[in-house]
Amino acid sequence: MPIEIKKKERETTQSLLRRFQKRVQQSGILVRARRSRFYVPEPTKRQKKASALRRLVNQKEREKLYKLGKLIPETRFKRR
Repeated sequence: MPIEIKKKERETTQSLLRRFQKRVQQSGILVRARRSRFYVPEPTKRQKKASALRRLVNQKEREKLYKLGKLIPETRFKRR
């Protein structure tokens, strides 16, 4: 439902803007927009399986390259 505000007779732009902001605040439009802004849908079963398979293939490829000496193993730093 769109919000419609009409300028009253002899009303300043500032007061019109203030009325509009108040209506938007009360309607909850901003709250809904902020909530859905960063929404990331949960992956489907098929997507989960595909990413798991991709990880396995990449892991095996890295292991193969390590054994052949074409890839230097990563060293992870410990936190102190």
